[in-house]
Amino acid sequence: MKNEREKIKVFLVDDHTLFLNGLAMLLNSMPEMEVAGKAFNGKEFIEKLQDNMPDVVLMDIAMPEMDGIEATRKALEINPQLKIITLSMYDDQEYYTKMVQCGVNGFILKDSDIQEVRTAISTVADGGNYFSHELLRNLILTQKLKEHHNTTEEELSGRELEILIEICQGLSNNEIAEKLFISKRTVEKHRANILLKTECKNTASLVVYAIKNQLIEI
Repeated sequence: MKNEREKIKVFLVDDHTLFLNGLAMLLNSMPEMEVAGKAFNGKEFIEKLQDNMPDVVLMDIAMPEMDGIEATRKALEINPQLKIITLSMYDDQEYYTKMVQCGVNGFILKDSDIQEVRTAISTVADGGNYFSHELLRNLILTQKLKEHHNTTEEELSGRELEILIEICQGLSNNEIAEKLFISKRTVEKHRANILLKTECKNTASLVVYAIKNQLIEI
């Protein structure tokens, strides 16, 4: 967790100047936030990232020269620990799964209340995940419509289900270990088994899996 005196350095990537500058102004007005950089497309972002490593990136999807999907892939190749939140519109849902597969830490709508944006950034900066409920519903609906396999996933154990639910609440491995009174190593082992059994690649995929299978509610 970041020191209370340290500001969260946020990098904004969006090709709409008015939106970008307006969001930057709002975030800079918050005592715990600092806009460390801005880019109008993925290419510019990657170029600037080499010399400016932020805590959290807010990444648009549809942009000229290099879109958010490719920019996210390249950014995580440079720094696999980089935390990225996708900025999305309702009509971007065809790209949700691709961004999830890239390894983003969350989704928020572009027309979200600024306090939700603030919460999302703080949550992700502290090692959690943040997913707009409305976007998740759209993603789950899309996946159900495109369901292409009929094989039954290997059943999760009771402990694995318990850990999956905590993962969906945005808890880190350390926090889960403390809450369930087990070791961090045990949590990591269960998490690896959950990913294997559900055929999910990351936390975002697990959240979608849990909701689709009615393991948690939104």
